Amino acid sequence: MSGQNIRQADGLLMNVHDPSKGPVLPKDGERNVLITSALPYVNNVPHLGNIIGSTLSADVFARYSRTLNVPTLYICGTDEYGTATETKALEEGVSPLELCTKFHLLHTEIYKWFELSFDKWGRTSTPEHTQITQQVYLDLHKNGFFKLETADQTYCEDDNLFLADRFVEGTCPQCGYDDARGDQCDKCGLTYSSPTELKNPRCKRNKTHKVSVRPSTHACMRLDLLQPKLEDWMQKARVKGKWGSNAVITDKGEIVEPRMLGEGLRPSAVTRDLKWGVEVPKTGDAEEDKAMEGKVIYVWFDAPIGYPSITATYTDQWEKWWKNPDNVELYQFMGKDNVYFHTVLFPSMLIGTGQPWTMLHDISSTQYLNYEDTKFSKSRNIGVFGNNARETGQPPSVWRYYLLSQRPENSDSSFLWSSFIAANNNELLANLGNFVNRVVKFVNAKYDSVVPGPEGLAGGDFVPESNPSTPAAQLDADFVNDVNTKLTEFRASMDETKLRNGLSVAMSLSARGNQYLQDNSLDNALLANQPERCAQVLLNAINLIYLLSVTFHPFMPSTTEGMLRQLNAPARSLPTKFSIDILPGHKLGKAEYLFKKIENVNGAQEKAWQKQFGGDSVVADKVDPAGPGGHPEGGKVPNVKDVNVDKKAAHLAKQAEIAKIKRAAAKEAEKNKTPEEKELESKIESQGKIVAMIKKGVQTGNADEELAKAKKLKAELAELRKKLKEASISN
Repeated sequence: MSGQNIRQADGLLMNVHDPSKGPVLPKDGERNVLITSALPYVNNVPHLGNIIGSTLSADVFARYSRTLNVPTLYICGTDEYGTATETKALEEGVSPLELCTKFHLLHTEIYKWFELSFDKWGRTSTPEHTQITQQVYLDLHKNGFFKLETADQTYCEDDNLFLADRFVEGTCPQCGYDDARGDQCDKCGLTYSSPTELKNPRCKRNKTHKVSVRPSTHACMRLDLLQPKLEDWMQKARVKGKWGSNAVITDKGEIVEPRMLGEGLRPSAVTRDLKWGVEVPKTGDAEEDKAMEGKVIYVWFDAPIGYPSITATYTDQWEKWWKNPDNVELYQFMGKDNVYFHTVLFPSMLIGTGQPWTMLHDISSTQYLNYEDTKFSKSRNIGVFGNNARETGQPPSVWRYYLLSQRPENSDSSFLWSSFIAANNNELLANLGNFVNRVVKFVNAKYDSVVPGPEGLAGGDFVPESNPSTPAAQLDADFVNDVNTKLTEFRASMDETKLRNGLSVAMSLSARGNQYLQDNSLDNALLANQPERCAQVLLNAINLIYLLSVTFHPFMPSTTEGMLRQLNAPARSLPTKFSIDILPGHKLGKAEYLFKKIENVNGAQEKAWQKQFGGDSVVADKVDPAGPGGHPEGGKVPNVKDVNVDKKAAHLAKQAEIAKIKRAAAKEAEKNKTPEEKELESKIESQGKIVAMIKKGVQTGNADEELAKAKKLKAELAELRKKLKEASISN
């Protein structure tokens, strides 16, 4: 670039990797960062909650790591195997691979539009994935971490396949609700260990299909045997990586699993009766191999192996990232519903192989992002999905900014059109956009775009006077001290993956710039009466913009590109202190607007978007006949434009009615329990507490003996319920 006068210093500029020169590889003896986001399931179109929960958050941290000039690899791809894909392909009359390819392209386009910077965006239906998954399975088998178990499963006679929980529905054995799901009744809240507990189970895909119950044998991973090694690793990793508590790990590093009942982890089936998946490899045990013939590996076993397998499609030196625990830090990003698989199942798998895997350093999970006053729903057209965002005409930077400003880090948050518009107009435009435009425009107009200041200035860290001798020196000292304090907070927040606060601090840096211009009264009078002071203010402001270009790079890369164009400067690395790096005599580019105002006269634009993306929720109470709980799928849904309703009031009324029905059903179900059931439930709860207290050292006793009592009581309750169910069916 011509006309540049930028300070020359090692590490000042960002090292931008050139893919033509080969893959990004870790460097021995240095910090290297490996980043993954939970693999999005292939046949779901990601909504904004999915995007902020994993892929966008991981992208921000990857971009931040690159601003530190740390070797960084960001890996993701579509998770393609499993029951849902096989069934969906059957419905559409295509092969599972054809279905996955179609949706993989859709995901690719969405993430490209959102400017996600994957080093490799791949998929799990590859030979590399099969080879690595099968090797992990064989290593676990060799080390004695599998056992076979046989259990009854629901089977569709018409499609000749076993049905996963999600594809079975029937009558709840407790409250009689006829549309209970295979794992839970939405009316009374009862959960089932198997859909075989339902009365009159039926295939959800086709209710005319005949469903029967058949036994099937599966390989179960011995999480019970792996738990001591897992907990030993976890206690060390959570301290080193500074984990916070989350959906699975308490602040003491204890595993929280509701189904454990004080027993610890239990063997978990990792094979399924499907065709679409990684085939279970032959182990050399003839009896076992025969039992596993025709089965595939469970999708939640193979999905996290997608991280190393996708890396293997990026470079044949993938083990330098994935089997290099001394030199590589692994950061993983996901929604809270995926935490169990990444802190318990996946680490147990890796530990059980006995191989030197790169293990989790830090996990960053989010709560849920809701849409307005409800949840995102593709089936009901509620909310903005990844492929809809561009329909608003707002650029990716604005979407990224707003989603990250609402990142649900500690509690659920909501996407609101009113705050989306306010974020653009009152924050991006009025704060960041105003500061950059005002400074660059002034230099363009008054200095012919040449940065003013003392000739021959070497630049470097700005060291303010310790005892400022003039009001101007005091303003500069306060400005630099404030910027340095905020910069320290920014780095700390980002290092701890507190991205929402990192963005807030970046915006406060920009606001401090606006305050600095105000404090110094930057205008034509300052230029005319105090030209040297005016030059110093502009020199500081230009270099604050250069700093802002790197603090905003993780969040809004296109906005950073706009700043760098106006500065006529290359991308810089993140400093630890405010410094003068764009020197006097440097030629700026022309001022341009970073953001455009969203016109919203009398809330017109807000209402238009609410209507466009409100879907069936706007008219759910107008459906005739209504479905269960007022769900609009029960009848014909009128067009939103033809119905005048108070959306929020209708939704709240509907939610209140559903809650009332659930409370009544739960009360009725409790009333219908036999005295024997209630007594056994009470004993089981008490026994579970005894086991837990003994294991924690709060109470003395033999944990194994008390655990055996708990298991015996559970078996008695299961047998009692089985007899009661048989009796009700015969009646």
